[in-house]
Amino acid sequence: SNLSASCWSHRHPINMFNGYNVKFYHSKALTSPYPGSQVERSQVPEDKVGWLVEWKDYNPVEYTAMSVLAGPSWADPQINDAGFSPKFNERDGEVERTSRNGLYVVENGRPRNPVGRTGLTGRGLLGRWGPNHAADPIVTRWKRDRRGNKVAHPVTGKNILQFVAIKRRDCGEWAIPGGMVDPGEKISATLKREFEEEALNSLQKSPEEKAELEKQLHKLFSQEHFVVYRGYVDDPRNTDNAWMETEAVNYHDETGETMDNLPLEAGDDAGKVKWVDISEKLELYASHSYFIKLVTEKQGAHWSEDPGPECHE
Repeated sequence: SNLSASCWSHRHPINMFNGYNVKFYHSKALTSPYPGSQVERSQVPEDKVGWLVEWKDYNPVEYTAMSVLAGPSWADPQINDAGFSPKFNERDGEVERTSRNGLYVVENGRPRNPVGRTGLTGRGLLGRWGPNHAADPIVTRWKRDRRGNKVAHPVTGKNILQFVAIKRRDCGEWAIPGGMVDPGEKISATLKREFEEEALNSLQKSPEEKAELEKQLHKLFSQEHFVVYRGYVDDPRNTDNAWMETEAVNYHDETGETMDNLPLEAGDDAGKVKWVDISEKLELYASHSYFIKLVTEKQGAHWSEDPGPECHE
């Protein structure tokens, strides 16, 4: 899908919803050229990112990709198009225009990026003015030996957790199998759908096979789960008027039985899919690793061999 969380999406932990004192910042959202184009952002010095800092000479570049202007179903019209009057900061028909980070400012009819200036106005590659919502399902199980016993790390003695990772076709990086929330879709449905499409190749399955997958997955996705992160994502596709937000959720298969019966098969945007042992050595998108680390803390699993300040149990 054009808008699924791609290789450009290095998700930095910005404003953790359970820790409001985390400082907002941009790094990926200031990169040039803009993804998929030759467009250079106007330069924004670090001390001028915040909107509260007055900057009379700020002169951002305006850019919206042709793929968005072509008017696909996942994109809004241009702000001044006749008959388009979006309701920002609320649910607008089937489109969710509220932000996980609270109210955002609307200036001259355009939403303003809550984290600050990016050197680019318009929507770039993003379909929606304002927040563009994604969902990231982190499906985990314990690593087990042939006899079915949990495998502990030899240094820390903590059990090793595994998660389902996909290798993206577009850039070859390993990632959480996430994607965009469809209009009117509940986040829980997006999480399940994206996992089915990318990690189980459900789009290529017969109706019977798909029904069997659904039955197995229902068990996993309807149990208690852990919301790892929800909020703004520092993403190279972000602009002054459009930005990525995500909800990352951990579904843990404690016994391993549910996922044992599900054949992993790459589909949709994925080139490969596999169970990956979790440790700090994993190289994923910048904050995908951060999301995964939070999951290991929650489950009391192995993360690092270095008994640094993290280990205060």
